[in-house]
Amino acid sequence: MKSVQGKRVLVTGAAMGMGRLFAERAVAEGAAAVVLWDLNEDALNDTLEALAGLAEMGGSGTNVCGYIVDVASAQEVADTAAAVLDEVGTIDVLVNNAGIVRGNHYFWETDLQRDTTATIAVNTLAPMYVTHAFLPAMVAGTGECRLLNLASAAGFTPNPRMAVYAASKWAVIGWSDSVRLELKQAGAQQVTVTTVCPYYVNTGMFDGARSAPLLPILDPADVVEEAWSAMLAGKPFVVLPKTVMLSEMLKGVIPTGVRDFIADHIIGVYHTMEDFTGREGTRQ
Repeated sequence: MKSVQGKRVLVTGAAMGMGRLFAERAVAEGAAAVVLWDLNEDALNDTLEALAGLAEMGGSGTNVCGYIVDVASAQEVADTAAAVLDEVGTIDVLVNNAGIVRGNHYFWETDLQRDTTATIAVNTLAPMYVTHAFLPAMVAGTGECRLLNLASAAGFTPNPRMAVYAASKWAVIGWSDSVRLELKQAGAQQVTVTTVCPYYVNTGMFDGARSAPLLPILDPADVVEEAWSAMLAGKPFVVLPKTVMLSEMLKGVIPTGVRDFIADHIIGVYHTMEDFTGREGTRQ
């Protein structure tokens, strides 16, 4: 797939941050329709207005529309997906971007409902709900389709003060790449899956989190560019920065205690969430 021109694109968590950037990219490439899902009505309306202006200015004729939906609710996802399929048609490119992050506490100090349940619901279950709603039509069709799932470098590397977030993204990586293999095994090779695993991204979601040697805070535009290019090409993984994979390589080479010492005292990654504040009440 060279671009999303003429395609129908849906982005979750699309009102701000990387979600908005993904939606802007789709409009700029002349997508037939760009569907925005978000829970924040005010931010969603602002983004819809801006994207409609972008489509008009570019003369693409892109149909830009939005839906207020809580992706953590299986019923809301199913109902809203049914409406999208009826009003817009089959989605060709699905971007599972919505996410939340909680941090700066040890696991036993967190609130199970506010932190654990909410994080798993939005980060892990939501992309499953959304994909389950739209993937059957993609598989049944013959045109090229893309599934882009936002995971995290935390899905590879354990880190203090973000145990549940790390767990939620580990699950996304395992699920996303398994779906990739299932599609291949089922012969639905027109649908490809790309799993994106960035370090902390400067969207406001990780305000207060620290960079570390070899692990800089990432610019959202750079992440979107890398993810989008990989998605179009049908590449299975995007890991940013590449140094994230050092931890994976070390797992099979050196003892856990030595790896922990390096991460804790040399690279310092185990202390990067100590001053985390985040952007309360928002989803990426």
